[in-house]
Amino acid sequence: MKKIFNLFDLSQKVNYKTEILSGLTVALALVPEAIAFAMIAGFSPLTGLYAAFTMGLVTSILGGRPGMISGATGAVAVVFVGLILKLKEVYPDITPEGILQYVFATVILAGVIQIITGLLRLGKFIRLVPQPVMFGFVNGLAIIIFTAQFTHFYQKESTELLDGFPMMVMIGFVLLTMLIIWGLPKITKAVPSSLVAILVVSAIVIGFNIETTTVADTLKEGETIKGSFPPLSIPEIPFSFDTLLLILPFSAIIAGVGMIESLLSLNIIDEITETRGRSNKECIAQGTANIVTGFFSGMGGCAMLGQSLINISSGARARLSGIIASVGLLCFIMFGSELIERLPMAALVGVMFMVAIGTFEWASFKTFRKMPATDVMVMVLVTLITAFTHNLAMAVLIGVILSALAYAWENAKRIRARKYTDENGIKHYEIYGPLFFGSVKGFSEKFDIINDPNEIIIDFAESRVADMSAIEALHAITGRYARQGKTVHIRHLSKDCRRLLQNAEAIIDVNILEDPDYNVMTNRM
Repeated sequence: MKKIFNLFDLSQKVNYKTEILSGLTVALALVPEAIAFAMIAGFSPLTGLYAAFTMGLVTSILGGRPGMISGATGAVAVVFVGLILKLKEVYPDITPEGILQYVFATVILAGVIQIITGLLRLGKFIRLVPQPVMFGFVNGLAIIIFTAQFTHFYQKESTELLDGFPMMVMIGFVLLTMLIIWGLPKITKAVPSSLVAILVVSAIVIGFNIETTTVADTLKEGETIKGSFPPLSIPEIPFSFDTLLLILPFSAIIAGVGMIESLLSLNIIDEITETRGRSNKECIAQGTANIVTGFFSGMGGCAMLGQSLINISSGARARLSGIIASVGLLCFIMFGSELIERLPMAALVGVMFMVAIGTFEWASFKTFRKMPATDVMVMVLVTLITAFTHNLAMAVLIGVILSALAYAWENAKRIRARKYTDENGIKHYEIYGPLFFGSVKGFSEKFDIINDPNEIIIDFAESRVADMSAIEALHAITGRYARQGKTVHIRHLSKDCRRLLQNAEAIIDVNILEDPDYNVMTNRM
């Protein structure tokens, strides 16, 4: 048995009891989430549950982060809302079954895009996400997880809150669940506290026949989570260029959202476990999982930070827990649907509340006085965009752009020039700070073209030419001096700066003067 598990890249020191119990806990937590996300897009519960099974199983075996859980997610489900509207606009008579066929095809194409991204090794660019954006993403996701549970405090298919005894029962069992999760680890860590909390609360509700909201109450009339093994089928859509153009934009968005959420979750779990996952391998695994999901009647998805944190906090560190969670979920669908539908939502809501509390970066509040104002602004903005739009990809993208602009602005202000004239009447400009698109205006203002002597030296010992805007700035300065009949020499360029200038020989004419009294600057910025 161990040899089989080692094929899945499991550690030699796997705590099998912890992995199995943690996996079962995650399987229980996946049920309401998968149903809810399927309902966001208007799909049947089984569409979300099948996606949770196939996504979780494939990524657990092939993924770059052991212990991370994937499944149907709200971020992906939201994209399908736009796809459905587009399909109804193009095909007014399309049936719900016809829509699902396009959904499956879209998921498959998204998987292909993710695999290509992984093969091109583009997953490493997730490292460009700054820490304030990471804080904002995590905090926004924690708020989403927390507020998403509020719907279970409403009466079934109504906008009215539970009142009286039903509300007291709901709140009481939620608090009991949270108390067990918080208190049990202080007594023993032999079993996952989340699993114990679910079992204890469920035993009380079922044993004493207490009337409260159950998993069955989250389903529409006539719906059930009972099903068979996911059916294998090829999407029945026209295989044409027009179809490709129709689904490609949505596939690209799903691929992007999925990779961003998955890789950010990977980074967060890396920090918690003090290990390092493989981002490109995870991209390939996510793509493979989406392709499999599309062929097995699932709505696609990506990594789920909430369920991943349940798994990690329960002590799971290997691939086995994810495999158990997926197989356990399938067993619930095929054999245990009646029992699962009787589980009290209060227990599952309590688990997710504790996940949200544990996910939120409370330490980020302590950084407000220590971080630059721009970083605080980015963190708060990403949190708000994530929480209110549920568009995680857009939130992260905006955060990265704002952080990059703030960084460029700060560096643009650092351009300096120390000026002096030597005994030979040659004027020296010693440049400090990077010369790039943001600092070229300040750089150009440092020179006194009219009053300078006939020969000047621009010294880059403490600077570097960073981009084409910098080259154009040098071109403009040398041109202005040339029109005055004056000579410009450029000193102490790093090797990469020289290469950039040599590649631009067609558009710039400069005289690079070597001075043996100086060392050519290396790439030290």
